[in-house]
Amino acid sequence: MSKKTLIIGASINPERYSYKAAEKLLAHKHEIYMIGNRPGVLFDREITKEQKAYTDVDTVTMYVSAKNQTGYCDYIISLKPRRVLFNPGTENADFAKRLEKNGIATEEACTLVLLSTNAY
Repeated sequence: MSKKTLIIGASINPERYSYKAAEKLLAHKHEIYMIGNRPGVLFDREITKEQKAYTDVDTVTMYVSAKNQTGYCDYIISLKPRRVLFNPGTENADFAKRLEKNGIATEEACTLVLLSTNAY
């Protein structure tokens, strides 16, 4: 089953984990949306700086550090995703508590590992 996933911290740099996650999510037939510091196009999909009102987002996967997440908190809560994944290096206990108070599950996990072990 496809899980619409929003990648926060998306990049067109193939060295970045967010790039690898986008590639692997698409390979596993998940629909993706991407927000990054710089607009661009990756795998024929737009990377935007704009916080768009996406609907039916199942998972938000974080690729920005805790200090850079502040501007995304209210936005992510407004999307009402089922869960937010905090990839290694993005852990944020305070934000995780806010999400959980809003009925959004959180997980400190690597998107790439979850995909490769069919646990996504």
